[in-house]
Amino acid sequence: MTDSTQFQSLPDGRRIAYRHNRGKGPALVFLPGYMSDMAGSKATALFDWAKAQGRGCLLLDYSGCGESSGSFAEGTLSRWRDEVVGLIDALIEGPVIVIGSSMGGWLMLLVGKALGARLAGLVGIAAAPDFTQWGRSAQDRARLEAGETVFDPNPYGPEPTPLHPGFFTDGQANLLLERVIALDCPTRLIHGQRDSDVPSEISLRLAKALRSDDIQVTLVKDGDHRLSRDSDIALLLRQVETLIAEGTPS
Repeated sequence: MTDSTQFQSLPDGRRIAYRHNRGKGPALVFLPGYMSDMAGSKATALFDWAKAQGRGCLLLDYSGCGESSGSFAEGTLSRWRDEVVGLIDALIEGPVIVIGSSMGGWLMLLVGKALGARLAGLVGIAAAPDFTQWGRSAQDRARLEAGETVFDPNPYGPEPTPLHPGFFTDGQANLLLERVIALDCPTRLIHGQRDSDVPSEISLRLAKALRSDDIQVTLVKDGDHRLSRDSDIALLLRQVETLIAEGTPS
């Protein structure tokens, strides 16, 4: 068993970086946010907790992110979904709980649909499904549809954050909130009410759109978008632990 960074090669030459702890199920799979990677505090804390519990856990970097090869400009939800599902199929047997942060909360829904009966639960952290729609102005959408990259100020670093037209087009083809999302697994959604990037209303809309009746939304009144304080991470781990304890298959 190893929890160091390893690489999975894809047929087109992409090398996907991942960390995998083998253990009891359901295995936990963490999906980071846009332009984020598996070295973040929430992902690391989840991995360390799972390892201490003897539980299976998978972290990964999408192509073009972190230690994985590839160009970020070529990244799309569909491309990254296929990478995630491919790694799950190659490394994990049995049920899976998918945990998604921000954009990863959109991706977890697409991954969950692809996993079918293997999906044992979902945990969203400031989940941001459909942000190419509600998160962009009509002017931005017109520029993206014309093939132009749009750059946004980056509160976490000196370089602006790009939204490439390929990601936008794929995102618009994968909008979910306006119809029933045919997932029936237990779902826990955590959202900060001081989130300046993704309104907490999005988690409420997601709870309504999901077909499952076993959904709980936790609003953190003083929580921001990242939800990476010690108290936020402790809340995340409690939610995961409770989800498992409440009868998720093992």
